[in-house]
Amino acid sequence: MLSLCAISKKFPGFELKEVSFTVEDGDYFILLGESGAGKSMVLETIAGLVLPDSGSILLDGREITREKIQRRGIGLVFQDHAVFPHMTVRGNLQYALKALPRVQENTAEAAEKMAERLSIISLLERKPATLSGGELQRVALARTLIQKPGILLLDEPLASVDHQLKSELRALLRQIHKEGQTILHVTHDFEEAISLGSRVAVINNGMIVQEGTTHEVFEHPRSNFVAGFAGIKNFFRVTLSVKNGKTKARTGPVEIELITEENETEGFIIIRAEDLVLSREPVDTSMVNHFQGTIQRIVPSRSGCEVTLDAGILFTALVTSTSADQLGLREGNSVWVHFKATAVKYFCL
Repeated sequence: MLSLCAISKKFPGFELKEVSFTVEDGDYFILLGESGAGKSMVLETIAGLVLPDSGSILLDGREITREKIQRRGIGLVFQDHAVFPHMTVRGNLQYALKALPRVQENTAEAAEKMAERLSIISLLERKPATLSGGELQRVALARTLIQKPGILLLDEPLASVDHQLKSELRALLRQIHKEGQTILHVTHDFEEAISLGSRVAVINNGMIVQEGTTHEVFEHPRSNFVAGFAGIKNFFRVTLSVKNGKTKARTGPVEIELITEENETEGFIIIRAEDLVLSREPVDTSMVNHFQGTIQRIVPSRSGCEVTLDAGILFTALVTSTSADQLGLREGNSVWVHFKATAVKYFCL
């Protein structure tokens, strides 16, 4: 278990202010915040690259606040990978073991096993300059995991890869976590938080402003900053099932059709507010999800207005002011909401 207790640190023009949170054994913990919020500074403090002005850091009950980096039992994967360019992948993995205070295993054999685990066996004799971004990320992960860290720190690990590689790396990180690795992952992307995290802390201007499970934080934001930063309006915990060849997500009394390769699992769905279409009457459309509800509130927004309606669950749609006037939308009115199966994004627990 990793515990940060009132960590403070002043930098020129910026300050970490009594940062406190706990990462339990087996957690996939997300530290979420905008650029410049202090996420990477927190990681560097935990890793020992930065010493705090005050506060303490405990790992499994042992204070490591001012312990040497090599003796902390913590692994940090940098955003830019930071693999040695003059070494092969094999050399990078073996050097990581040799850098430890005490090595009790065959470094060559350990490198082979780790390369097989992360599917980089074919890369062992190559230099970093010949690798793709996704391959470099796997190598950086392997070099850190080979040291068997008590906790794995990830600094924006998916920030510099394309959409396809993000999916592959998310699957890899889920697998590493399922194998028992405790992870602290910093990101500015709330979709990463939902798809990977078991717990999340939101940091703003050097302070933790909310902490809890992903469901607690995103479903019940405790400040306008958290709600606005996440930008989530339609976020539901669901159970998937397949009926007559169609995948349905059930949340409360509502079943929502979606397209996903997952089945018979639990997770979360997100539907962007702008992907919901409202009408006063049922309409003939290719959209497969249709629900009738009652408007609870209408709130002006920069691009029109947000309309929240109760259709068994609360949906929020973003419509232009012109559309709202044409439909004659008023609180208490009965309306229909429609959206495509492809508009529903699903994330496994």
